Amino acid sequence: MVSDIKQVPESPVGKTGTEDGNPGPHNPGPAGVQQETPAQSVTPEAPSEQQETPSEHQEAVPAQTAKNTRSLSWLLSRTRIWKRRALILVLRVSRLVSLGIRQIRPGLRFLWRSLLRRWRRSLEFRTVLTTLLLAVTSFAIVGAYLSNQIANNLFQERLAQAESESRFNVKQVQDTFDGAQVTDQSSVITLVYDTLTAVEGRGSVIQRRYVFEAAPEQTKPRNRWVESRASDQLTVRVIPPDLRKAVQSGGKQQFWASTQFPVGNEDRPGIAVGNMVTFNGTAYELYLIYDLNTAQQTLDEIQNVLWAGGAALVLMIGAIAWYVTRNVVSPVSHAAVVSEKLAAGQLQERMVVKGEDEVARLGASFNHMAASLQEQITQLATLSQMQQRFVSDVSHELRTPLTTVRMAAEVLFDARDDFDPMNKRSAELLYHQVERFQSLLSDLLEISRFDAGAAVLDAEPQDIFQVISHVMEGAAPVAVEYGSEVRLNSRQKSIIVEMDSRRIDRILRNLLLNALEHGEGKPIHISVAANHDAVAVSVRDHGIGMTPAEAARVFDRFWRADPARARTTGGSGLGLSIAAEDTKLHNGWLQAWGRKGAGSNFRLTLPLRQGGTIVKSPLQLEPADIEFPGAASERQMLVLDPESGSTMPSQAVGGKPQQPDAGAGEGS
Repeated sequence: MVSDIKQVPESPVGKTGTEDGNPGPHNPGPAGVQQETPAQSVTPEAPSEQQETPSEHQEAVPAQTAKNTRSLSWLLSRTRIWKRRALILVLRVSRLVSLGIRQIRPGLRFLWRSLLRRWRRSLEFRTVLTTLLLAVTSFAIVGAYLSNQIANNLFQERLAQAESESRFNVKQVQDTFDGAQVTDQSSVITLVYDTLTAVEGRGSVIQRRYVFEAAPEQTKPRNRWVESRASDQLTVRVIPPDLRKAVQSGGKQQFWASTQFPVGNEDRPGIAVGNMVTFNGTAYELYLIYDLNTAQQTLDEIQNVLWAGGAALVLMIGAIAWYVTRNVVSPVSHAAVVSEKLAAGQLQERMVVKGEDEVARLGASFNHMAASLQEQITQLATLSQMQQRFVSDVSHELRTPLTTVRMAAEVLFDARDDFDPMNKRSAELLYHQVERFQSLLSDLLEISRFDAGAAVLDAEPQDIFQVISHVMEGAAPVAVEYGSEVRLNSRQKSIIVEMDSRRIDRILRNLLLNALEHGEGKPIHISVAANHDAVAVSVRDHGIGMTPAEAARVFDRFWRADPARARTTGGSGLGLSIAAEDTKLHNGWLQAWGRKGAGSNFRLTLPLRQGGTIVKSPLQLEPADIEFPGAASERQMLVLDPESGSTMPSQAVGGKPQQPDAGAGEGS
């Protein structure tokens, strides 16, 4: 460490050491304490020049070392502090950036979704945006092509001028050098300077500069009086190396290359044209640099004009597309709005018709169609109301005489044993047909309530298995009559559903009786399953089945697949229609599947809570087999024995239910 040594005045106690200023044998010890020998003593009363004191050099070096140590420690501490502050600043900035991104991302996502929604729903927006995109793409392609062609043409023009002028100027320089009669250094320098200055300046169109450099590695004697010259403080570094190699090896040929050279604080594009010239037996490289800044400015102005004109043209195309599309799409949008209002029941809505063009004729035709539809719908609504009122009135009027007729039929039926065989048979037929007539009348009254909108849902939480058990018990006599076995398959023991138990009971009873009637004595399987938002009940028979077309019409009123088929169980032909209406009140699904010779399957799907929606039914409509999905050990079954007509619980084990008696038959 180098330290400064300052001269300080001698202290009153004198100094100790040798004459040359170096400390004597009495140097400070390791602890920096001055030691004293027996031969020397220092007293305050008699100061002497022989008294030992630290030298100036010994005082300055430790002081400077301590000062440097303190400076170094202070610098390290300040470095740590600033490093910690920089880290904190970086963390805060990154936190702010991440927070900004999180806040901007929802807005960008909302904007993107709005654009997609607008794209899907607006023909006008889609047409205008597509037109703009195509116009921008076309202009970008055409503009890039035109700009490239203009740039190439300008460059080729400037290059041809530069080559022509270079040949002429190089010939003049070579002629001047060949005819020069100079021998001293100053004359050579003056001649070269004047000749090159004459070459420099403006050409016919573009400004010209030069670089004059002695060729390296020459075998002939060289004139060392002229090494290099250049205009505007240029150097040979602005010349591309490839161009120099070509000029050095090309002899009298002329070469060119694109380059950049500094002018003030900017770099300008240019063309460097190189040739070899000789002077006094020495070969020199002469490069003429032509400034292309004016051509570049011209090209930039042309490109700016192209971009400005293209932007204006794109805006004009967009405005034209918007105007044309609006004139075409507006009537269509208006027609869509009017049609939506017509579909909502506002039959008096009409389109505004202007002019006599195709759009006006379309509007007139649309209004005519709307008027015709309004008239027909009004007629149908009036006829439907008259039919509903007629059915309701007739049904109500028939209840009183039908009650009287039924009472008389019951009296005759009870006394049929006292009649002769013909009258006995007549009493039995009268009793059964009156009962069937009363059932038909009840169904007609129920249908009239549905049509009038007077049906009300009385929903309350209840276990659906109780309703199913009640339906199975009620259908037991019919099952015994047909010899069909009814089985209930379920993985749950209890499913609570908010429902109108009376209407669900009627739906399931209609489905089960329909399956028994068409099941041809084969087993009937009732399956129950539930998910998080719905419960499904399917009634599967293996009888005559039906086609998909028949399954699509099975819920129509009074519809029968075979009108000539005789009914053995009676019925009004309205049971499935009423079941469909009851299902609609529950906001549920009632669907049918069938196949000729393979039976049919009816599936009822209900939401677990009133007002809920169904996403997916827990059971499939088209049954894969008669087995209920799930492990056999998890299935709970109720078996309706056709012989005894009773419902018995059984636990399925290994795919076969273990039953109390043999009359229950084999498990499904």
